[in-house]
Amino acid sequence: MTVVWHLAALYDLAVPRDIAWRVNVHGTQMVNEFVQNLPRISRYLYFSTAYVAGTREGILKENELIRPTAFKNFYEETKFEAELLVEKIKTIVPTTIIRPGIVRGHSITGETIKFDGPYFFINMIDNLSKLPVIPYVGKSSAYINVVPIDFIIKAVVYCSENERAIGKTLHLTDPNPHPVEEVYRHMVWEVTGKLPKGRFPLKLAKTGLNFKFVRQRLGVEKETLDYLTWAAQFDTTVANEVLKNSDIECADFIDSLPSMISFYQLHKKDDHYHIRIK
Repeated sequence: MTVVWHLAALYDLAVPRDIAWRVNVHGTQMVNEFVQNLPRISRYLYFSTAYVAGTREGILKENELIRPTAFKNFYEETKFEAELLVEKIKTIVPTTIIRPGIVRGHSITGETIKFDGPYFFINMIDNLSKLPVIPYVGKSSAYINVVPIDFIIKAVVYCSENERAIGKTLHLTDPNPHPVEEVYRHMVWEVTGKLPKGRFPLKLAKTGLNFKFVRQRLGVEKETLDYLTWAAQFDTTVANEVLKNSDIECADFIDSLPSMISFYQLHKKDDHYHIRIK
């Protein structure tokens, strides 16, 4: 029996549309054609993203693949289009679609291969750490959904061997996410030893990040700010059903934040870990 894992994608919030389309959409079409010609395939695991929802808000369900009115970036758009293609072959190939949240390093060791996603905020905080005050960026009541890589690996391996996951789409997201501002406050404390004070207007922050030298100085992609106020939560009913009795749980983000920051501090001067900001 053959199990195919399709993880290949351009994961970059600032990726140009044509490049993202060639890799994420056309590339997925080619893999789909390949797996349909495998005579003994027992499972096709396709890695999508929970953020195929684009700008849709509210409770987002696993059995929904609804085209939003807009996407926050071309990464989201092309992953949505690619998932549409995979959805079409679910009745032909035994398929499981995985929609992870924002993936970070290992929940215990903090180890990661690159500083992207939530690490952009850590970059910014670290680069501003010598200021007497570090403000909040805008005002938000939204939640952020970040999951450790060890949770994703364990859950996907389990799903690949579990027949209950066949034909299903699973949100591998944090069932107990924290508010953006709570996470930011803990990040500032862990990096600088002080709490954030005051607020820097979100509109001004977005304007500032339009300038390349500002983005590079702070180590932040401007598209990151779009997630600060995005008011959506991911339903995990299907994932919970598949993973029940597995003892696989998502570590609490804030409880495991110290190891994440420790690893970052140890490697922050190593360019190998940093994403090139354009």
